Amino acid sequence: MSSSDNASLSNHTLISSKPQGGVQSLEIGLSILDILIAYNAPMMLKDIAQAMQMHPAKTHRYLVSLIRKSYARQLDDGRYGLGERVDALGALGHTALNQNNLLERLTAVANAIKDTLNCGVQIAKWFSEGPIIIQSVEPDSPISIITRIGSRMPLTTSATGQLFASYQSDAVIKPLVLAEWQGKANNAKVLNDDETASRWLQFTQLQTNIRTQGYATVTGDMLMGINAITIPVILPQFATNSADQAFIDKGLSLEKLPLEYAITIIGTTEQLPMSEQHNIFEQILLIAQRYQIA
Repeated sequence: MSSSDNASLSNHTLISSKPQGGVQSLEIGLSILDILIAYNAPMMLKDIAQAMQMHPAKTHRYLVSLIRKSYARQLDDGRYGLGERVDALGALGHTALNQNNLLERLTAVANAIKDTLNCGVQIAKWFSEGPIIIQSVEPDSPISIITRIGSRMPLTTSATGQLFASYQSDAVIKPLVLAEWQGKANNAKVLNDDETASRWLQFTQLQTNIRTQGYATVTGDMLMGINAITIPVILPQFATNSADQAFIDKGLSLEKLPLEYAITIIGTTEQLPMSEQHNIFEQILLIAQRYQIA
């Protein structure tokens, strides 16, 4: 089986794990539109396909439909961007994103963190199929990073995924996590019910720890010698009352306050030593607070 077939199979597995009753093709088309909105700039077909973990030819068919309905457009250089209907209606969050200049603000935070720690910084957004990298800032002395814009981050082995998984409901996260484990098990052995239950219990304990400390970390889980720290982007305007704001001020999460964005800092073991992770988190938090996203 080819790598593209594997990607399509992985995507099919994730979608099949969702509650039934919807129109699957519509959900896929809207997910592609979500990616164009989040990236907020023209994208190559291969990058959209990678973000969806779907074959480019299949992705192209959905884009053709979006173009026909004016939700997307194709530029002369072959890239794809948002169409007139999205611009005119301000639908699906595109206008709100522009009004708040949120992506610009997050990019400014990423650059400030990069200048302070000399590490790579990535911005991720939550989609129905998981977190996807929508912006990346490289350090002055580049390190080897295996993720790029459009990459979907695993929920169980990346700091980005673990952070998002800890701030979403179990109803949303559990099917995606189980599908991720099953996908890995296909290359080894199939997990039985007891093994799955034990793994899920350990994962819920990890979620609790992450929510308590307010950030997620991994040490070489995705790339040997590279560590990562991910913090949630908490926007004050999402607080509905003083009690909610008090929880946010303490660094605690509220399930009714959606987590849409997160910032991940990536560096070597010397740049991000886990023995200093709390001090590093405090430095990152001060920068985030300066830009009012924490």
